[in-house]
Amino acid sequence: MSKTICLSVDAMGGDFAPKALVEGIELFANNNPGKVSKVLLHGQEKLLKPLLDKLPIAAQLCEIHHTETYVAMTDKPSQAIRRARGSSMWNAIRSVKTGEADAAISAGNTGAMMVLGKVLLGMMKNVHRPAIAASWPSPVGHSVVLDVGANVVCTAPQLVEFAILGEAFSRIVHKKQNPSVGLLNVGTEDVKGNDIVREADKLLRGAQLDINYAGFVEGNDISIGRTDVVVTDGFTGNVALKAAEGTAKLAAMVLKDSLNSSLIYKLGALISRGAFLKMKDRMDPKNSNGGLFLGLGGLVIKSHGGTDAIGFANALRVAQRMAASDYMQIIQQNLELFAGGQKDISS
Repeated sequence: MSKTICLSVDAMGGDFAPKALVEGIELFANNNPGKVSKVLLHGQEKLLKPLLDKLPIAAQLCEIHHTETYVAMTDKPSQAIRRARGSSMWNAIRSVKTGEADAAISAGNTGAMMVLGKVLLGMMKNVHRPAIAASWPSPVGHSVVLDVGANVVCTAPQLVEFAILGEAFSRIVHKKQNPSVGLLNVGTEDVKGNDIVREADKLLRGAQLDINYAGFVEGNDISIGRTDVVVTDGFTGNVALKAAEGTAKLAAMVLKDSLNSSLIYKLGALISRGAFLKMKDRMDPKNSNGGLFLGLGGLVIKSHGGTDAIGFANALRVAQRMAASDYMQIIQQNLELFAGGQKDISS
């Protein structure tokens, strides 16, 4: 019998909350019947109830948990933690801690989510810092890149932990059987990179983990899908992610201008419309929406702050797949093996 899944949503988080989020729940439920038994909606009832009245599937699935307060997108993590108790984000994550829900999803303040996730759920055993894993379009589906913003500076052992976490995420969300893992560097040669990256490479090669480690990869290898998982620190990962999104937007703008520059090009664009729409769908960030805070003591999924209904439906899909899996058990063996090796070295 399949596991009964309950998801918890911070309905007030994000640039277009709560409308886009509730519409995303309707879209997800319509496309994935029976995958989720209940959705807990944390937010202002006066805003949520009129939206649900127009969406019959979401209305049947959702249970409103009223709260007046919410964490603003502009709040600093230090501000958020002081006034977050009882907010929609706090309550959404807390429901995972109490066992009411299997996973929490928010399109809200990333820094606040990480802080509240650590405060309420703690860290998994043998994991020191959480990492945000993002799905990156590639010719073979998606690559997983982590960290993309949770940790500006990382140690070598933390990068190894990220490799273990990201490998499991790739197995579960993207159905990779034996995902390859690469370590992001400025070159593939052993002498390239800083001391932290080179030390992480040595640890990954020597730890005898059950991971398909492929060595160093470069920035251009991410989009071509040279490895299924790319590991880096949060500073580099976030810069790479934003640069890729900007490049995709630039390419779309240049293509649109070029196709509109002459009547012949416009005719060609009309003939090729199906192919262009397929390309747009593959490259659209909302179709890869849903990053997991890997390493927390519970499942917390981060949606893009500017997501629309389609993007939030994809974030819910990630949450559902993770909640239905044996994620914690899958990674525990490698985490324990690596932690034991580190203790042997220190002693």
